[in-house]
Amino acid sequence: ISLIFIVHILTQFISTVVFELTIGISLWKQYFTIQVIGIVVVILLWEVILTNFQVLEKLVKAEKLQIVSHLAASISHEVRNPLTVTRGYIQMLSEDVSSHTKVRYANIALKELDRATDVINDYLTFASISPENTERLRVSEEIQHVVNSIKPLANNNRTELKLSLFEDGAYSIMGERKKFQQCLFNILKNGIESMDHAGEIYIDLIHAASTIQIKIQDQGIGMTQEQIYRLGEPYFTTKNKGTGLGMMVSYSVIKSMDGTVHVSSVQGKGTCFSINLPIHKYEAN
Repeated sequence: ISLIFIVHILTQFISTVVFELTIGISLWKQYFTIQVIGIVVVILLWEVILTNFQVLEKLVKAEKLQIVSHLAASISHEVRNPLTVTRGYIQMLSEDVSSHTKVRYANIALKELDRATDVINDYLTFASISPENTERLRVSEEIQHVVNSIKPLANNNRTELKLSLFEDGAYSIMGERKKFQQCLFNILKNGIESMDHAGEIYIDLIHAASTIQIKIQDQGIGMTQEQIYRLGEPYFTTKNKGTGLGMMVSYSVIKSMDGTVHVSSVQGKGTCFSINLPIHKYEAN
């Protein structure tokens, strides 16, 4: 109200003293009414904007808390299970059993500990996803290294890895070696585990004008459009056992390298991951 009267007095002073205008009472009434309505509308709009901003802040905080709760639940669930199994087999080692059985129990316990270690490593990778020690990487060499590492798992699942690479000695990408390898490993592992029968995974390296594209095509069960859309979200996975963190790490690593990921899939036929990364050409000495 005070603001309305102040504006009204200033308007009247400027119109009569500065511009020497004579305004009738009816016109002043109309002006005053319009002025009141205008200020009320502005105040209401400001209150609505302020309320919406506060609600948005609360929603963001709630979403962050929900993500943290999901991750905490995931950690406790994924780490507790292998530790419980390990504890049980270690207890059975003290029983009067044959040496062969003890060796089998010890191997199972070690595998479960390795599984817990893998889960913890995934969370640590996600926690420090921003690149720390970037270097020039030759994509063909990194792919070959990851393929050699994952071959035992592929053989156990009767999966054949077929490579189509080119000599990329004149080109490189910038990134952190271990995290990039982990990214490729996660995608290949998901592809292998998506096939419940003998199959093949095709890994193609394609050179475009300013990017290098890595295409990973499996012959697994495929995904729906909704599942593709949710890939990379925390705690979302298409597998019976898993946290979804591996794919979230992979997406975050590619994004930190200024790259993009495109996924296409047909249910019952397989999924194709297309990773595009910017090229950094080697400078001539």
